[in-house]
Amino acid sequence: MPPKRNDKYKLPDPLPEGKVLDDTEGRRWVLGKMIGSGGFGLIYLAFPTDKPDEDARHVIKVEYQENGPLFSELKFYQRAAKKDCIKRWIALKQLDYLGIPLFYGSGLTTFKGRSYRFMVMERLGVDLQTLADRSGTFEKSTVLQLAIRMLDVLEYIHENEYIHGDIKAANLLLGYKNPDRVYLADYGLSYRYCPNGNHKQYQENPRKGHNGTMEFTSLDAHKGVALSRRSDLEILGYCTLRWLCGKLPWEQDLKDPAAVQAAKTNLLDELPESVLRWAPSGSSCREIAQFLECAHSLAYDEKPNYQMLKKILNPGGIPLGPLEFATHRPGVNVRPPDNQKQQADSQKVVTNQMQNRLMEKKAPSEKSAESRARRKQEQDEEKLGGLMNNRTTQETTRRRQKYEPQEYLNEVKSSLQKSSCIQPPNPFYEYHQDFTSPDIHNKSRSPDWYTDDVGTGVTELESSLGLWPAMSQFTLSEETKTGVYFYSLLILFLLMLIFLALYFL
Repeated sequence: MPPKRNDKYKLPDPLPEGKVLDDTEGRRWVLGKMIGSGGFGLIYLAFPTDKPDEDARHVIKVEYQENGPLFSELKFYQRAAKKDCIKRWIALKQLDYLGIPLFYGSGLTTFKGRSYRFMVMERLGVDLQTLADRSGTFEKSTVLQLAIRMLDVLEYIHENEYIHGDIKAANLLLGYKNPDRVYLADYGLSYRYCPNGNHKQYQENPRKGHNGTMEFTSLDAHKGVALSRRSDLEILGYCTLRWLCGKLPWEQDLKDPAAVQAAKTNLLDELPESVLRWAPSGSSCREIAQFLECAHSLAYDEKPNYQMLKKILNPGGIPLGPLEFATHRPGVNVRPPDNQKQQADSQKVVTNQMQNRLMEKKAPSEKSAESRARRKQEQDEEKLGGLMNNRTTQETTRRRQKYEPQEYLNEVKSSLQKSSCIQPPNPFYEYHQDFTSPDIHNKSRSPDWYTDDVGTGVTELESSLGLWPAMSQFTLSEETKTGVYFYSLLILFLLMLIFLALYFL
């Protein structure tokens, strides 16, 4: 089993800034300022004495010599993660990079009578836990790409007889010089599962159960079984689910290891439905569910099919690009309050303008007795010549159908079709969608204020939406209007003659 982080380990006393450390290869390193702590050790910036550089590109991890995590990590790098080995693997697999921090050296030093072990590493940037604390979750595309990058790392370390055993956001760091890349760090719990090609045997040991980070550790770790390759995949699956959904089903029971173990067992036994139900609104966990199904189906000593797992996470085979981390929760498109207020104000203004124009059109246009008399005369003419008007209209329609070319009818039909597909600009579209329906010429389906009182049957809104060219095809022509007017005057003249004749007789 990998070493536990127990209470007997403690942080060492800080080393003074500027102290020079000699590694086993004879290189000398100057300690810079302390930038943090990891596990049970301290982390300092470091500068090589032969190549002074103002911008530190190295760090030194320090802990007491008797502590265990740094020793396990050091053994991992010395056996499995030498710089030349990583370069050969990148070329063999045709990768752009491999997310394992570079190892530069190690050694021992003393301070105030205590022996310290130190290890010189590549400097990295911010960890993903810090980013997750800011945003809550990551975009699905980012989560899947993180999982693929971790599969590259896991395949390499598994082929070199090691498992990581503690994958989590706090141990995933972005590059210092290349923040679009992600690296798996902290191999203090790494475990050599297959020394010299001999896989460890499956054996449960309750006294060693629940090892690792409780939130993500595997079922084998809960049972006290030595970790294997399937454990790393299971842990990675829990991490992706956490990054995408923002929580895990057992987060409220982390103080009860048995309850966490039972919740993980239920989740894996009910795949894929258990994961699909856990997906946030507007998103899908289908790839993660399939990934966990494959990991859960592996035998204890079975080698995973890493390429198949990558295809599950990236079924389209889309090339991986730079990592991008959003600063908001995914799936929630929130418009700034100022924009919402501005949009609402603009909608109110346009609506008010439209209503004012319609009211103006409905207002009486007669401003004098003469105009009112003219209006009354036209109404009387329309009543007297109503029958003649209908007959004349029908005759005009027959003449058009008989003599006008077929192209004209096609043009009218085309204009009607075009008018039904007009997309009015916002904000009209939200409030007046009915105007864009194919039955726009059917006034019975329009609002009461849609019809104009003047008599043409066309409103200002219809004209603004481009409907007037189509509707105008159905108004009376000038020839018809002249005929109606002539016959109306003739009938009026005849009525006057009859009235005079009756009067004098």
